[in-house]
Formats: sequence, structure tokens, C-alpha cells
Amino acid sequence: MSFVDHADVFIGSTGDAHTFVLLNRPIRGVDRLLTGAGLTARTVNGRTLYLLPPTTSEEANEQAGTAMYGLLSHTHDLVDLSWTTRRSPQNPGPEPDLCFTLTDTALTANAATDEARSLLEQHGFTPSAGSSYQAPVPLSERDLLGAVVRAESHAYTHGLVVRVDLGIPTPDAIPAASQRTSIAVPVGPATQPKPLRTR
Repeated sequence: MSFVDHADVFIGSTGDAHTFVLLNRPIRGVDRLLTGAGLTARTVNGRTLYLLPPTTSEEANEQAGTAMYGLLSHTHDLVDLSWTTRRSPQNPGPEPDLCFTLTDTALTANAATDEARSLLEQHGFTPSAGSSYQAPVPLSERDLLGAVVRAESHAYTHGLVVRVDLGIPTPDAIPAASQRTSIAVPVGPATQPKPLRTR
């Protein structure tokens, strides 16, 4: 299983600055929503994903971002760890205050400022070497992802520049879907079979 498998919708960025939207379960009407906003549907490693290239204009990028958040009307199980939806690849701006690196089941964080270090410590990250931090305790992959989402969201509320490196250099490196299902399907209450009528 991969970090990208833990939500109905996972939005991320590749190392070469593509924005991608990955659906881990079928959602009706999403193809039209995303392709209509300028994302291109593509099959990679048996998965359909939607891509926005790094050369996309700022206006088109905003339109695509609006469409991505339109996914919330279909599911609330959405993770957005894309740095490209927050910063233009053509005009990246300042260096990140905080950088998370997720690879396989490992998570590291690097803080460039005192405020970023303080924020990581508030979320239970412990100093490692230099400006590097580790997750507080051994966590499952889903818990590691949750730790990044919480810390990243908190950092943005403080105006910190954050980058999340998913260890995916190009769209072709997005991993194939896991063999087991990562999405729990809600099941209604158990019903007892009705007795058969006899005459």
C-alpha cells in the first residue's frame, strides 16, 4: 500500500511539478468536472489519474483548483498535499519553511525556521539530526499521513511555506493500486432474514 491509497481522493504533486488527482474509488461525474477544468485523464500503472502540467497558466491552475475542491461535494475523504496548487511552478516564491518527505512508510520533516521547528514540536515530532524531525512514535501509514495533513494545515494558518515531497518524481512513478482495498465501504445495519410464510 502507498500513502496515496488512503483517501477517496488524493491530490499531490510530482517532483517535476505536475499536479495530480487520484481517485481511489469510482465517483460519478468527476471525470467531466476535472477534464472540464483542464486536467487531462491518463492511465498510469492501471490507475486513472488527472494531471495538470507545470506549464499551466495561473488562471487555468486556479480553475482546476476550484474543480478539485468541487470534489468535496462528492466525498469528504479528500487529502490535498500538493505544493503546486499553492505555489506556481513558474514563480515558486520563497524557499519552504517546512518540508515533509514521505517515502514508502517513512516520514521526515525539515524545518528552516524557528517557527517551523516549534510547530513540528507542537505536533509531537522529535528532533533528529540538524534541522530534521521524525514522527513522534512508530505509526501506521495512515497515521503518518494524518500527521502530515494536520501539521501542514496548521503551518498554512501561520503563513509558513510548506512543501510535501511524496517521493514521486514524475507521473509515471505513481504506484499501482494496492491489492487490498484501503477504503472502508459503509455497511447498513444488519437485517434478519424474514421468515418464509407457510400455509
